[in-house]
Amino acid sequence: MPSFVPDLPVLLAFAVATVVIALTPGPDMALQLSRTVNYGRPHGLFCMAGAMTGIVVHTTLVALGISVLIVAAPTLFLALKIAGALYLLYLAYQAIVHGGGLKIAARAKRTPTLYESYASGIGINLLNPKVVLFFVTFLPQFVERSDANASGKLFFLGGEFILISIPFGILTVLAAEQVARLLTRTKWVQKALNWSFAGVFTTFAGVILTAQARH
Repeated sequence: MPSFVPDLPVLLAFAVATVVIALTPGPDMALQLSRTVNYGRPHGLFCMAGAMTGIVVHTTLVALGISVLIVAAPTLFLALKIAGALYLLYLAYQAIVHGGGLKIAARAKRTPTLYESYASGIGINLLNPKVVLFFVTFLPQFVERSDANASGKLFFLGGEFILISIPFGILTVLAAEQVARLLTRTKWVQKALNWSFAGVFTTFAGVILTAQARH
């Protein structure tokens, strides 16, 4: 077995932890649901792909030790929290004012491009300090600091996280697509969903602002 591959017990334990995290609602999942209901399956999948790209970035930063510096620096961590919360509030604003809830809503001005949905997925993932804290405090627990191959193993575990998360993301998008067909038949339901998505994003903005760095 290559030196950068963790032992089997570590892989299995991390797989279980990843499944639990994948099933836990968060801003990423909310945005994927919103994009799918709004604009269809491709946008939900591209949004998910963006979130997975964000995971690659987080894994790289942890392997290089940069994320630790961000969490350790109060000003930088505060800036990250504020940026993440503002981005979520911007999504809430879009859902209500610009018809960001459903593409068939009367006030919807245009359908975003797939690239925009992909970029939204990256943005909401990178600006979520909860994700930063997870990768800084949780991921390293599966690798010994004294291990000469620690960086390689961190990258491997990051890849495992993505591979396990993708099927759950796809199922989320497919389920949202089916539900959307039932819930978008009347305008009052469309408006209710718009406000619901706005409420979810606003709630997560509050959660992000309360994230605490661990020293």
